[in-house]
Amino acid sequence: MKAILTGILAAGMATAMAAESHLDENLPAYESVSGVSGSLSSVGSDTLNNLMTLWAEGFKKAYPNVTISIEGKGSSTAPPALIEGTSQLGPMSRPMKAEEMDAFEKKFGYKPTEVKVAIDALAVFAHKDNPLKGLSLAQVDGIFSSTRKSGSQDLTEWGQLGLDAWKGRPISLYGRNSASGTYGFFQEHVLGKGDYKPTVKEQPGSSAVVQGVGGDLYALGYSGIGYKTSGVRALPLSSDGGEFFEATYDNALSGDYPLARFLLIYVNKKPGEPLAKTSLEFMKFVLSKDGQEVVEKDGYFPLPAELATEVLESLSK
Repeated sequence: MKAILTGILAAGMATAMAAESHLDENLPAYESVSGVSGSLSSVGSDTLNNLMTLWAEGFKKAYPNVTISIEGKGSSTAPPALIEGTSQLGPMSRPMKAEEMDAFEKKFGYKPTEVKVAIDALAVFAHKDNPLKGLSLAQVDGIFSSTRKSGSQDLTEWGQLGLDAWKGRPISLYGRNSASGTYGFFQEHVLGKGDYKPTVKEQPGSSAVVQGVGGDLYALGYSGIGYKTSGVRALPLSSDGGEFFEATYDNALSGDYPLARFLLIYVNKKPGEPLAKTSLEFMKFVLSKDGQEVVEKDGYFPLPAELATEVLESLSK
């Protein structure tokens, strides 16, 4: 994420940071057009489920006759739905895997188009009363992984993390199920593609992870920052065991927060042709000031205008 953001987002950073809100003032307002009708189906990420619902509500205000259905059972459900033609929108919290891209290309003769729609700081949540100052990614690996590819020791109780008052108290773990893109992203970027401990309580949705942590003083769990509640706190993280960085917009944009990522929607766009009109207008709404206001209200981070424009232009030709 750091390498991508440093080059692509730097130009939009000053404008976004200048305002109290992180919404880039150069994002254009959405303007409705004629000739938009029919239905849209979205199948994919649970992390993006609330966002997709809110975007759909905003889009329907402009186009009351458009029907939009949304299903959010996990990122791994998006590629098959796009391939089978049962959805036009495939929200994912991780990039498609090579085999998913290949299966799509085998069907259509070209690859699906990836659309960046928001920025997320994948958070390691603790109970709001947990006093821990932060964790390194190696420690997170030692907590959640049975294979510990970072070389960390096996971390199972709070005394090992310096909380002497909680010494001997086991760390209760919450996570997502294997259909989740967040599960896959965390496994790749934190566990080094290693295995999760069997003690991780797998949840069907992000809200269930956060709810579990909020109700368990000795728990840790991972989820997108948009699901943060008053019952939990996102722990500051360190990529190398040095300085801890909070899960904030500025740290996600700079790449200092080590688990920043783009949230994505995949679409079926034939090369050399614009995206189908209703899908294109939906994406225009998502990437407009109106759509990115929704991103911020839902607890995620909006795109800088420069990147949003670049993404939108790729869908129109």
